[in-house]
Amino acid sequence: MRFGGLTAVDDVTIAIPAGRITGLIGPNGAGKSTAFNILAGLLRPTSGRVMLDGDDITALAPHQRAGRGIARTFQLSHEFGRLTALENLMVSAAQPRGESVFNVLLRRGAYTPEERAAHDKARRLLDLLELDKLRGALAATLSGGQKKLLELGRALMRDPKVVLLDEIGAGVNRSLLQRLADKIRQINADAGTTFCLIEHDLDYVSRLCSEVTVMAQGRVLAQGSVADVRADERVIEAYFGGGRYEDPR
Repeated sequence: MRFGGLTAVDDVTIAIPAGRITGLIGPNGAGKSTAFNILAGLLRPTSGRVMLDGDDITALAPHQRAGRGIARTFQLSHEFGRLTALENLMVSAAQPRGESVFNVLLRRGAYTPEERAAHDKARRLLDLLELDKLRGALAATLSGGQKKLLELGRALMRDPKVVLLDEIGAGVNRSLLQRLADKIRQINADAGTTFCLIEHDLDYVSRLCSEVTVMAQGRVLAQGSVADVRADERVIEAYFGGGRYEDPR
């Protein structure tokens, strides 16, 4: 991915195995968010391809990729502040007929069951994410951590194949961060949902991910298990500028 004379992502190959939780890590400016934006369709790469289940989706727009099963969250939450927590999830439901004025005026019966199903699903997700007691609260009034949980719930409303989590733990306190990790693991285990996450906290990545890709200066620096990557001298140098990394646990 080139921006003028800057190559932000350079000859990068990332594989996200189905049904797993994988990590994309690296120091600031490594190209991680640019890579995520390419995967989600916000950026079209200067060259190269994005594949999903063997199909080339490089030319598809973000909403088309969402229809194929790709969902993402953002480092800064993008909630609808004037809607309730429940409404935030309901507007993320797949292809609601109620968006058509024609259906609203003349086919109320066609979309009422769909609306009820979206409502029930939103309630189930809010309960799973321990937000059900806040379902009637305006999203703007939620804490930063609660907004991250809400963003995860919105991503899950369409039953995606893969969820891209862009620094889901940014600005979240340690207690809620652990809850987020528990919810991601539970959803992965129960529904088989694939997750790929950008994170800076190596300990957090260790608790969640089976394998990781490390980027630095727009290129892939290392790939493999968390243990292998943490022992890689190149990764230690990129993160810490030398000296062996000591696991605090």
